[in-house]
Amino acid sequence: MSFSREIKAELCRSEPCCGFCAAAECYGILLYCNKFSAGEIKIVTETRALADRLPVVFERAFGVAFDSMPGDGERAGKHAFAINVPDKLDVLFETYGLARGGIVAHHINLGVLESECCRRGFIRGAFLAGGSITDPDKRYHLELVTGHYSVNGEMRALLLEQGFEPKALIRNGNYVVYFKHSGAIEDFLTLIGAPLAAMKLMSAKIEKSMRNSVNRLVNCDTANVSKTVEAAQQQIEAITKLSVSGALGDAPEKLRRAAELRIAHPELSIAQLGEMSVPPVSKSCFYHRIRKLLSLCDQTAPDKKDAPDNAPR
Repeated sequence: MSFSREIKAELCRSEPCCGFCAAAECYGILLYCNKFSAGEIKIVTETRALADRLPVVFERAFGVAFDSMPGDGERAGKHAFAINVPDKLDVLFETYGLARGGIVAHHINLGVLESECCRRGFIRGAFLAGGSITDPDKRYHLELVTGHYSVNGEMRALLLEQGFEPKALIRNGNYVVYFKHSGAIEDFLTLIGAPLAAMKLMSAKIEKSMRNSVNRLVNCDTANVSKTVEAAQQQIEAITKLSVSGALGDAPEKLRRAAELRIAHPELSIAQLGEMSVPPVSKSCFYHRIRKLLSLCDQTAPDKKDAPDNAPR
């Protein structure tokens, strides 16, 4: 089950607190459903929980039943509901202060949404019919899609009143308000009555943050190990050259012992080699001895000016 369906299933488990809230939820569903015209209302959903909820909430809000409901002839995964009897349509339109003649001017009648719970119910209905959310393990994106220009603008204004800052766009002839910030999505889900989904999103965000932190630490450790290995190889090569040339034997005893430790423990860091010294020395002290060895190696290297004319250049 997708994350969107999980949320809608959670929303459908709660009952509207009163008939007014049921009507407000239906209002959101109607303005974001497939068809809301003077001659017909049609709602199509792939969410089984919403399909079970629609007849109940419409009966509570208007006292009417759907004229057609999902049957054996429906496509798999699709649940279609319709109302086309004029008397039933009159009841719905009168509830929302709309005229059922000619072309319906779709807009949000805030007079129907005077109480805070009714506004939450309206937004919940809009999400049930026209909302979707991306799996938070992938990215953060929640949107509400409607085919009505005025509804989209008024919904954005309503969300602004609720303390949100949604963005808007037009996609394939439809109008969209959306959120991309995880905190805003969490607050939105809590507002419409899906606290469990909000907690799941927060958990996914924390897990993702921890995973990213671990990856950064691993990458950092890997880079540090690579640098340590590369430096150790350069130091061992220099000490080997000093040993072959005999210059290492003429070096002070402290440098010879530092060289022996470096050769014996190529995997250790400078700090660790300093601790193994007798007596132990600091990281900077041991590094100074290694630098002395590297400098001595450079001094004993053949002068490029003395190289034969046929030497590779």
